[in-house]
Amino acid sequence: MSRDRNLNEGPVWRALIATSAPMTLGILGVLSVGIADAFFLARSSEAALAAIAFIFPVITTLTSLSIGLAAGTNTVVSQAIGEGESDAGRYRMTLHAMALAALLSTAAALVFYLIAPGFFALMGAKDKVLQEAISYVPYWCLGFPFLVTGMSLNAVFRAAGRAEVAATVMVIQSVMNVVLDPIFIFGWGIVPEMSTQGAGVATGLARILGFLGLLIYAVKTGAIRLDCNPLRNVMSSFKHIARIGAPASISNAINPAGMAIVTAAVAVVGDAAVAGFGAAGRVQSLVIVPLLALSSGIGPVIGQAWGAQDTTRACKALRVVFLWCLCIGLSLSALVALFANPIANVMTNGDSAADYAALYLRIAGWGFFAYGIVITANAAMNARDKALYSMGVSVFRVFALTVPFVWVGVWTAGYTGVLLGVLSANILGAFCAIVVCRLVGLNAVDWAPFRRVAGWIDWRGPASAN
Repeated sequence: MSRDRNLNEGPVWRALIATSAPMTLGILGVLSVGIADAFFLARSSEAALAAIAFIFPVITTLTSLSIGLAAGTNTVVSQAIGEGESDAGRYRMTLHAMALAALLSTAAALVFYLIAPGFFALMGAKDKVLQEAISYVPYWCLGFPFLVTGMSLNAVFRAAGRAEVAATVMVIQSVMNVVLDPIFIFGWGIVPEMSTQGAGVATGLARILGFLGLLIYAVKTGAIRLDCNPLRNVMSSFKHIARIGAPASISNAINPAGMAIVTAAVAVVGDAAVAGFGAAGRVQSLVIVPLLALSSGIGPVIGQAWGAQDTTRACKALRVVFLWCLCIGLSLSALVALFANPIANVMTNGDSAADYAALYLRIAGWGFFAYGIVITANAAMNARDKALYSMGVSVFRVFALTVPFVWVGVWTAGYTGVLLGVLSANILGAFCAIVVCRLVGLNAVDWAPFRRVAGWIDWRGPASAN
């Protein structure tokens, strides 16, 4: 693309801001859709609100899987830019990434459409709630391939250092979804009241329109061209993207699966604890947006640097991001701990659930920085073409640390034990991520100052008389 941003020029911090700052708005836009759905459906009917509670974790998992494809696309394209790949080669990569995304997402949408009635029933949805949940699915499935294919095209822009394009598309699509929600949920003019089905229509329509707008922009700016022998090396591109995308998809899907197990441990304490834990989780998803943006921004910087064989710059970029995660994460933790009670009261009905939510923010909230280190480390390893290592970190943090820690915690100290387990798992997971990054050549810790301090100390003790 003629307007590529060379992320290997200038200070590392400037490149990171250019790729991360716009994504903050984009991610906030995406999160706003889920909040809007819950807000409007709560005013539609109790069955509609219950239905979205069954739908949300399923579609979150499917969307998490699709993020892996975007990670694979980002790695392939950003490394190609760093290596100086020809324009024709990059045009082919873009088309191949979009084709693979379209094929896989269409297959996933079809499978979900076929199994949704039985799956929601297995989850416990019944009668009117089950009908409402099923009514949402066809329209969500219709829009899913457009979402995933658009995410792959967005990843191409991010890899080229143009995160503002991806963020703009995310915001516009989210705004369209939020605007269309009340029209189709409650009805307006010739549009009948559709409740949960209307939320599905709004989501599907917004995704289709958002993708078409991005596609037109990509063609007009030269990001997509067909005069590049598009079928050449197509299987090679598929394999390269899948080699990174498959582990990255699993890594992204592990987190919601792990949280389901953690929620089961919280349920031992009681329904109020579950409600408070869930409310605090929604607060956390909003608070850590800057950390999520950093995880989106680090990939293109690492990818371009690694493609140009500038390993020093790649390591420096990750070191800067880890430092930012520490500073931003601890600052956010202090804020939510200070205002834990009013925040919890806003997110709940002010009953006993608020106490559980506030306690979460005061204890588990101090792990925000560690979670930021984990997700940015994983994004960096994906960009380094070491997705299996990042998947290993995610599996270890969730199943070897979080799950056993929270269950031991709930058995020994109740709800407080769960929170301490979550906090401990995040901190140990961050340490593990730093170590694994070093193993793959991304040494983000400068040990020189520690060595100098060690040199000032005579660790041998007093000199021997002999």
